[in-house]
Amino acid sequence: MSAGAVASAAVSGALPYWRLSAYYFCYFAFVGAFSPYFTLYLKALSFSATDIAVLMSLMQVMRVLAPNLWGWLAEHLGVRLPIVRLSALMSLAGFSVFFFTDSFAGIFLGMALMSFFWSASLPLIESVTFAHLGTQGHRYGSVRAWGSVGFIVAVIGLGVVLDWLPIMAVLWGTASVLASIFLCSLAVPEAVRPLAHSASASLGDTLRRPEVKALLGACFLMSAAHGAFYVFFSILLVDHGYGKAMVGGLWALGVVSEILVFMFMPRLMRHYSLRAILLFAFSCAVLRFALTGWGVASAALVAFAQVLHGATFGAYHAAAIAAVNRWFAGRLQARGQALYGSLSFGAGGMLGGLVSGLGWETIGPAWTFTLGSGFALAGLLWLVWGWQPGLGEDGTDRPDGGGR
Repeated sequence: MSAGAVASAAVSGALPYWRLSAYYFCYFAFVGAFSPYFTLYLKALSFSATDIAVLMSLMQVMRVLAPNLWGWLAEHLGVRLPIVRLSALMSLAGFSVFFFTDSFAGIFLGMALMSFFWSASLPLIESVTFAHLGTQGHRYGSVRAWGSVGFIVAVIGLGVVLDWLPIMAVLWGTASVLASIFLCSLAVPEAVRPLAHSASASLGDTLRRPEVKALLGACFLMSAAHGAFYVFFSILLVDHGYGKAMVGGLWALGVVSEILVFMFMPRLMRHYSLRAILLFAFSCAVLRFALTGWGVASAALVAFAQVLHGATFGAYHAAAIAAVNRWFAGRLQARGQALYGSLSFGAGGMLGGLVSGLGWETIGPAWTFTLGSGFALAGLLWLVWGWQPGLGEDGTDRPDGGGR
């Protein structure tokens, strides 16, 4: 066994599974408390759809700018977890601004501050997680699934609470989750860094590969496709008579399907190429957002559309991040994760959120969600033409090294 294999095995054997899982649980519990309900809080403050879209898109703007800055800083300082801990603490400080203002300018400032620091942590935690996993990268799904569990607990719990308490409870619940993220960040240990020889390719060489360009471009479009969903899904449901507990239940249904997909991803990755998984996920996204926009009057259709979240996020994200982890190896790993996050969840999410805000008051909810289907279709076509079968590291796109 080579020295690199020994080191990797040692790291994998010491996997801090529960400490990593607890961090993911709390991190995505924040998403479950914030994304579905903060838009309802903003609506209660009488902000327009455009104002809400602008404020929520700040999260995506900062995911364009901040991850690359923090990734560069982590690479040059040689540390990741101190930055993660600082970002958690400052995210809470930024969120605290919301308790003292209800003006657009004040909330804009709080969102900008919170988002700048909150967006720093996930790419760094992802690189720490993969470093701990070593040769057991297929176990990523079982760790990340706890983030989905955290999302479900938060979205259902807060939904039930909001049927009994004023909308202000959103702030207290979300602030509590942000505090728990900081506490969990203190418990996560640093991981042994990959050996330097594993990063033989330069960042520029990697980015020039056709399959890399196709993946990053398609990821940008997939996040744009989700823009209307993340900004207006809760508002759409409430406007059609759904109670807040039902809203939380529908959000949770999507994440339950996501968890199931994460748990089965190791098996799926042994039988199907990353490219094939992604093509299926993008096809499901085309169907999902059309159903959401035009079928909202039917709880059954909305529920079915939410089940497709297992493909449009769970399978999509697991396959995309596995490809990024492979193609951006060694010291490029943190930069690769940051680039993936900033282009997809950042730039793509920002575009989708702003377009949905404009469309909501002009072409209406149904056509706004249909635009999301259009973004997903464009991403599907980019993948088909840009990532040819068999392209990938060592001539393959299979995680186990085999062709298909």
